[in-house]
Amino acid sequence: MNLETGLPFCSLRPWRETDKPALLRHANNRNVWRNLTDMFPNPYTEADADAWLSIASRPGPSLHLSIAVDGEAVGGIGLAAGSGVYRLTAQFGYWLGEAHWGRGIATAAARAMRRHAFTHTDFVRLEAPVFAWNPASARVLQKAGFVMESVRKRSVFKDGQLIDSFLYAAVRGL
Repeated sequence: MNLETGLPFCSLRPWRETDKPALLRHANNRNVWRNLTDMFPNPYTEADADAWLSIASRPGPSLHLSIAVDGEAVGGIGLAAGSGVYRLTAQFGYWLGEAHWGRGIATAAARAMRRHAFTHTDFVRLEAPVFAWNPASARVLQKAGFVMESVRKRSVFKDGQLIDSFLYAAVRGL
């Protein structure tokens, strides 16, 4: 499965074992790590890359794709399926290697994944938390059709700081 993003040089595709060198190069970056949950390690080691490539290839309702620019994996985007009463909700997340920031790639990827989620999966709701110090990610989500639903005061402890986070959501049919 390849998802077109509307950018001729960028697509969303499954992760491959051959993506490991690019994954290590782009993921092992403090500025990338700083805007993600602690599930994303820093430093990002070969063992972390191996573990991720294994997780990303597992079948199931969750979907994890690479953001590929000119064929190279430069980031990731995904839908982590909820369970039980939240089974129709997915956590929506993405990251992009710093060398590719500011080119519209994250926005194009988020739009493509949202479109795919609402046309090819059972998910009805996508939720995306954003750290308050990351307004660029909030803009990506807004451009991709997400709406800020709440400010979660002092909800994140990251990089030695206690900060607010914003909850963005997209709901099928709204």
